[in-house]
Amino acid sequence: MARPQRCRRICREPDFDSFLPDGRDGCESVVLSVDEYEVIRLVDYEKYTHEQCAARMDISRTTVTEIYESARFKLSDTIVNGKRLVIGGGNYRLCGGEDNTACGSVCHAAPSHEQKNILKKGENIMRVAVTYENGQVFQHYGHTKQFKVFDFSDGDIVSSEIIDATGSGHGALAGFLSANKVDALICGGIGGGAKTALTEAGIKFYGGVKGSADKAASDFSKGSLLYDPFASCSDSHGHHHHHHDKDHDCNDHACGEHGCHD
Repeated sequence: MARPQRCRRICREPDFDSFLPDGRDGCESVVLSVDEYEVIRLVDYEKYTHEQCAARMDISRTTVTEIYESARFKLSDTIVNGKRLVIGGGNYRLCGGEDNTACGSVCHAAPSHEQKNILKKGENIMRVAVTYENGQVFQHYGHTKQFKVFDFSDGDIVSSEIIDATGSGHGALAGFLSANKVDALICGGIGGGAKTALTEAGIKFYGGVKGSADKAASDFSKGSLLYDPFASCSDSHGHHHHHHDKDHDCNDHACGEHGCHD
């Protein structure tokens, strides 16, 4: 069995995600993943060594070298053969620009256009995000386009706001939620890799939830949320729910093995 890939930590997503040679509309595209972009940014633009880059991205130096070689070939392919360059996807999580001792330094990168509207969070507030679509709990966490974010104080909902998700996939979404100071996630179907990414970000998750997003948040505040600690993307449209109180930690049920896959 192939060893699962480790999510790559990046400071920011690119401000520009597509480049097209002049006069070459409709040409073949080359996709540079966001983690490949980050290695190029750190090594070629910021002049980091591979070892320094590895520490910043929380991966091994060997992995940095592999990513770097792949990225450089893709860049050469676009230049030599006049192809369109698209930047997106990959296994990564956003560090949120916070002082993280695991990074080895403070991230001073300016927020990208997708990180500027970070929600302010007051003191003694618990923040819960619900995957959201048309008032309902969206059933596919990795593809959610919006979250409804609820702030709780002493068990009561004090505010709520609908925000657009940035990126897709468990690494990007976990980083986005972490950057917005989310403490817990309520969702429908959720895969093992997503559970791992959320756990690494310190975010509790409550999967297998259906129905109204507002009701889910209300039930959560009352300790009566119906959710399934074993919910996955494959069983989100059926099977029963288990009743748990709001303080239950889904990780106690070993909700997913470590893995960070495309």
